[in-house]
Amino acid sequence: MFHVTFYIRRLHSICGIVPMGLFLLEHVLTNAEAMGGPAAFNEAIARIALIPHNIMLVIEIFGLAIPFLFHMIYGLYIALQANNNPAQYGYTRNWQFALQRWTAIFLFVFLIIHVVDLRIFTKGGGTPISYALLDEMFNNMGWFVLYLLGMLAAIFHFCNGMTTLCMTWGIAKGPRAQSVVGKLMMLVCAVLCIVTIAFMASYKMH
Repeated sequence: MFHVTFYIRRLHSICGIVPMGLFLLEHVLTNAEAMGGPAAFNEAIARIALIPHNIMLVIEIFGLAIPFLFHMIYGLYIALQANNNPAQYGYTRNWQFALQRWTAIFLFVFLIIHVVDLRIFTKGGGTPISYALLDEMFNNMGWFVLYLLGMLAAIFHFCNGMTTLCMTWGIAKGPRAQSVVGKLMMLVCAVLCIVTIAFMASYKMH
């Protein structure tokens, strides 16, 4: 029997890990160059700009936009259907389950703001992304806090999603293996969050 929901959820998890996960890691690594100053960051942006426009457009539409929209819309549906009760049980996985849904809702709003502001209005309007542009942007504490929270939420959502994928796909079988994977991914989450806080703080320290 063909279970549509089963395969849709599998596709949903793949879209979250492959295009979105890789895009997140690229974002963290590229933005981390800001800790080296304007020249290092602008050089990192310039390397990405070497990709021909037509190829980048195909990547953005079919490799990012479509998987993003599917993962976000279906993920929002899952989040709104979920029964979150972390305070009642208090177990770590229950809190992680709840945070996965809460960050999904927050990221749905944040990513729309991010794409419309930087990709459509700024970059699409002919203004290239640069250290000076982000430095000016993050002088506004509202934008600074929004982007910091957005990055931290995305990192947790990705890392916790990796743990869930390993469990549901049978990669981590048994409580011990699942515990190891869960702790490993939370360690990765902590490292990426520290790097993110460091490069965001660098805009305030120069």
